[in-house]
Amino acid sequence: MQYMITGATGHLGQQVVEQLSKLTAKENIRLGVHTPAKAAKLKDAGFELAAVDYRNIDSMVTAFQGVDVLVYIPSITYNVQDRLNEFENSLTAMQRAGVQNLVDVSFIADQANNPFQMAGYYAYLPARLASSGLNYAVVKNALYADPLIPYLPELIERHNVIYPIGDQAMSFISRTDSAEAIANVAVKPYLRDHGQNYLLTMGQNYNMVELARLMTAATGKQIGYAPVSVQEFADIYRAEGDGDELASMYQAAAMGLMDAVTSDFRHITGHAPQAMGAFLKENYQPQ
Repeated sequence: MQYMITGATGHLGQQVVEQLSKLTAKENIRLGVHTPAKAAKLKDAGFELAAVDYRNIDSMVTAFQGVDVLVYIPSITYNVQDRLNEFENSLTAMQRAGVQNLVDVSFIADQANNPFQMAGYYAYLPARLASSGLNYAVVKNALYADPLIPYLPELIERHNVIYPIGDQAMSFISRTDSAEAIANVAVKPYLRDHGQNYLLTMGQNYNMVELARLMTAATGKQIGYAPVSVQEFADIYRAEGDGDELASMYQAAAMGLMDAVTSDFRHITGHAPQAMGAFLKENYQPQ
């Protein structure tokens, strides 16, 4: 079987490469990258590289030749139409290249009433794939726990978590756990051949008081919870380039749309995901 991972040099993509390498030989894995010259280390490590431009169908047809299972990790654009166009181009290229099996990486925010700016894309995926003729599974991630680690120094300085979600909870998963599940779905036909729709989460969700207590325990610094408004949150982080997008996601969380918990990770891997407290303690390094 020939597997291909798009977005292979991204944060999640690198983890999927590592996890898939535990389940099949490197020569069975092709890595889709935007600029192969910038991924020389992966080539040196024994992986085959292929240039993938989501806007160029012909390039993807070439890259997808001989692939049995495609793990599709989308680009990071926050433009819904661009993301839809990239996905449709990829489906066209898969059809022309004869790829039959797809593991599509998605996100928890896919409800019809979800105000997150990218929710329209995530809601589109399962309906679109149902008529695609592919063998596929949609693997939705809860919020990644990983960005909390570099965020901790700021929260320590603020003395508070400021997410504008009130008394609601959010679900999380680590990228490592996500990647392990995605790799397992890719190599096990019974997990991906029937249009399955998975949601990867930790064993529980966390309201912000609970999350703040776990952060306090991990850092040894007192962190509480003092939510700002959605608009204030957007204003604080707009200069970093994603303030409005993040604010819309937390607006969804405040509506109770980001708190689902499933046992899908255990169903796929056979063991429990890492809990938030253990994740924070393992990864936080005092500055």
